[in-house]
Amino acid sequence: MTYQGVLTKMETEYAAPIQYYLVFKDDFLNVNQLLNKTLRFQFVKYECLHCGLDKKIYRQGFCKSCFFDIPQAADWIMSPELSKAHLDEEDRDLAYEKQVQLQPHIVYLANSSSVKVGVTRKSQVPTRWIDQGAHEAIEIVEVPNRYLAGITEVALKDHVSDKTNWRTMLKNEIQDEDLVAWREKLKVFIPEEARSYFITDNEETTIEFPVLQFPKKPKSLNFEKTQDYTGVLKGIKGQYLIFEDDTVCNIRGNEGMYVSISLV
Repeated sequence: MTYQGVLTKMETEYAAPIQYYLVFKDDFLNVNQLLNKTLRFQFVKYECLHCGLDKKIYRQGFCKSCFFDIPQAADWIMSPELSKAHLDEEDRDLAYEKQVQLQPHIVYLANSSSVKVGVTRKSQVPTRWIDQGAHEAIEIVEVPNRYLAGITEVALKDHVSDKTNWRTMLKNEIQDEDLVAWREKLKVFIPEEARSYFITDNEETTIEFPVLQFPKKPKSLNFEKTQDYTGVLKGIKGQYLIFEDDTVCNIRGNEGMYVSISLV
């Protein structure tokens, strides 16, 4: 059986373990059901997630011209503190920016490779934590817009990491942490504008991933460079597929690649 389509971030369902889905235009795959099966991936073409054209992907699944034009790839996406919709100031498309920025946002602590701070829209909890491969996470601040979340993250990352070590996360070389204690320790560093939004009465969320075998020396698969790959699927964590030969494929990192997937 063969499936074809453009790769986009895997959809997830919070369960024990997490359920993963590859969603294509006319079909979808429950990836959990492919564990222990041999899969062949073949690169077919590019397909920009915005314009849909067969143009080389630049970043985030977009071709270069779209990346520098559309609001979905503006700087405030990766750097929330640059958000300006609350000031009624446009970056690329004020209507879009208001829609995304002027809604509840969460500043959180997640433990994937070590404790890190991050920002997400409230509607993306716990999806964001799943995508990062965090086995535990906790909300620490809920604010009404992206800007306040951004300046809080900037203040806290002087005291805790804002990055995930993807190799450590995939190898499962992780320690359990007391995220409630971390939250209390970091409280004093929250900016005054956001301090009243501090959350005090919640507990950690724990996440279980469908992994049968963790890689010892993960090596990354990019379909632009390796256009034909066959391997036995042994796990899914974060947005990564983990194969028996220690190859790992970051689906998010391959967005915009149109591929054929066959069961061998």
